[in-house]
Amino acid sequence: MTPESSHPDEVWMVFCTAPLDAAPALARRLVEEHLAACVQRIEGVRSVYRWEGRVHDDAECLLVAKTTAGRFEELRACLAAAHPYAVPEILAVPVRAGSPAYLAWVAAETRADG
Repeated sequence: MTPESSHPDEVWMVFCTAPLDAAPALARRLVEEHLAACVQRIEGVRSVYRWEGRVHDDAECLLVAKTTAGRFEELRACLAAAHPYAVPEILAVPVRAGSPAYLAWVAAETRADG
Protein backbone atom coordinates (compact mmCIF):
# COMPACT_ATOMS: atom_id res chain seq x y z
CA MET A 1 0.00 0.00 0.00
CA THR A 2 1.29 3.43 -0.88
CA PRO A 3 0.19 6.88 0.27
CA GLU A 4 -1.17 7.46 -3.23
CA SER A 5 -3.57 4.50 -2.92
CA SER A 6 -4.90 5.67 0.46
CA HIS A 7 -7.19 8.48 1.55
CA PRO A 8 -4.91 11.35 2.71
CA ASP A 9 -6.52 11.36 6.20
CA GLU A 10 -6.14 7.59 6.68
CA VAL A 11 -4.14 7.09 9.88
CA TRP A 12 -0.87 5.19 9.62
CA MET A 13 1.52 3.96 12.30
CA VAL A 14 5.19 4.44 11.45
CA PHE A 15 7.90 2.42 13.18
CA CYS A 16 11.50 3.57 13.35
CA THR A 17 14.37 2.42 15.54
CA ALA A 18 16.98 4.94 16.61
CA PRO A 19 19.96 5.24 18.95
CA LEU A 20 18.93 6.17 22.48
CA ASP A 21 20.62 9.57 22.25
CA ALA A 22 18.93 10.52 18.95
CA ALA A 23 15.37 9.32 19.63
CA PRO A 24 14.08 12.26 21.73
CA ALA A 25 15.01 14.89 19.13
CA LEU A 26 13.60 12.81 16.26
CA ALA A 27 10.28 12.31 18.08
CA ARG A 28 9.97 15.98 19.03
CA ARG A 29 10.77 17.17 15.51
CA LEU A 30 8.05 14.99 13.97
CA VAL A 31 5.43 16.40 16.35
CA GLU A 32 6.65 20.01 16.14
CA GLU A 33 6.51 19.90 12.33
CA HIS A 34 2.98 18.39 12.37
CA LEU A 35 4.28 15.27 10.64
CA ALA A 36 3.05 13.09 13.53
CA ALA A 37 0.32 13.72 16.07
CA CYS A 38 2.08 11.59 18.68
CA VAL A 39 5.29 9.59 18.92
CA GLN A 40 5.90 6.97 21.60
CA ARG A 41 9.52 6.34 22.55
CA ILE A 42 9.89 2.74 23.69
CA GLU A 43 13.28 2.21 25.27
CA GLY A 44 14.83 -1.12 26.17
CA VAL A 45 14.65 -2.50 22.63
CA ARG A 46 17.55 -4.62 21.43
CA SER A 47 18.09 -5.09 17.72
CA VAL A 48 20.12 -7.91 16.24
CA TYR A 49 21.00 -7.31 12.60
CA ARG A 50 23.67 -7.84 9.97
CA TRP A 51 25.36 -4.69 8.69
CA GLU A 52 28.44 -4.49 6.49
CA GLY A 53 29.20 -8.19 6.97
CA ARG A 54 28.99 -8.22 10.78
CA VAL A 55 26.22 -9.21 13.17
CA HIS A 56 25.40 -6.41 15.62
CA ASP A 57 23.38 -6.50 18.86
CA ASP A 58 22.53 -2.93 19.90
CA ALA A 59 20.32 -1.14 22.41
CA GLU A 60 17.88 1.10 20.58
CA CYS A 61 14.70 3.07 21.06
CA LEU A 62 11.60 2.16 19.04
CA LEU A 63 9.68 5.20 17.83
CA VAL A 64 6.00 4.64 17.03
CA ALA A 65 4.55 7.65 15.22
CA LYS A 66 0.90 8.26 14.36
CA THR A 67 0.47 10.15 11.10
CA THR A 68 -1.68 10.10 7.99
CA ALA A 69 -1.11 8.69 4.53
CA GLY A 70 -1.01 12.24 3.22
CA ARG A 71 1.91 13.18 5.49
CA PHE A 72 3.88 9.93 5.30
CA GLU A 73 6.30 10.91 2.53
CA GLU A 74 7.22 14.14 4.34
CA LEU A 75 7.63 12.24 7.61
CA ARG A 76 9.78 9.60 5.88
CA ALA A 77 11.97 12.27 4.28
CA CYS A 78 12.36 14.11 7.59
CA LEU A 79 13.39 10.93 9.41
CA ALA A 80 15.79 9.92 6.65
CA ALA A 81 17.47 13.35 6.66
CA ALA A 82 17.73 13.72 10.45
CA HIS A 83 18.48 10.11 11.39
CA PRO A 84 22.07 9.18 12.23
CA TYR A 85 21.85 5.79 10.45
CA ALA A 86 22.73 5.51 6.76
CA VAL A 87 19.71 3.21 6.26
CA PRO A 88 17.17 3.83 9.03
CA GLU A 89 14.29 1.44 9.56
CA ILE A 90 11.16 3.31 8.49
CA LEU A 91 8.11 1.05 8.21
CA ALA A 92 4.48 2.15 7.91
CA VAL A 93 1.22 0.25 8.30
CA PRO A 94 -2.31 1.57 7.87
CA VAL A 95 -4.62 1.59 10.88
CA ARG A 96 -7.72 -0.44 10.01
CA ALA A 97 -9.82 0.51 13.04
CA GLY A 98 -9.64 2.71 16.10
CA SER A 99 -11.43 5.22 18.26
CA PRO A 100 -13.13 7.64 15.85
CA ALA A 101 -12.25 10.59 18.07
CA TYR A 102 -8.57 9.57 18.24
CA LEU A 103 -8.33 8.99 14.49
CA ALA A 104 -9.90 12.40 13.85
CA TRP A 105 -7.42 13.99 16.28
CA VAL A 106 -4.46 12.42 14.44
CA ALA A 107 -5.79 13.74 11.12
CA ALA A 108 -6.33 17.23 12.57
CA GLU A 109 -2.88 17.40 14.20
CA THR A 110 -1.04 16.35 11.05
CA ARG A 111 -2.66 18.73 8.59
CA ALA A 112 -0.04 20.62 6.59
CA ASP A 113 -1.55 23.96 7.59
CA GLY A 114 -1.02 23.00 11.25
